[in-house]
Amino acid sequence: MQNILLIFEGILGLATIITVYMQPSKADALSGLIQGSTKDTFFAKNKSRTKEVILVRLTVIFMALFAINTVLLNLIK
Repeated sequence: MQNILLIFEGILGLATIITVYMQPSKADALSGLIQGSTKDTFFAKNKSRTKEVILVRLTVIFMALFAINTVLLNLIK
């Protein structure tokens, strides 16, 4: 059982790293705050369906599963 959880821990760690690296940089958003630009585009209206939001949600899910798996591994020891 411990070996299965260790393998799952490694897979979740790699999945988390991959989803974090796939997310776009937030450096451009800071210039928009200073300039005060209003964006009325398709992506601004449908933010819950964009690739960026999906990657953020996947990252949160992977991190939650990683934390739960880590606790389970420590309880088994």
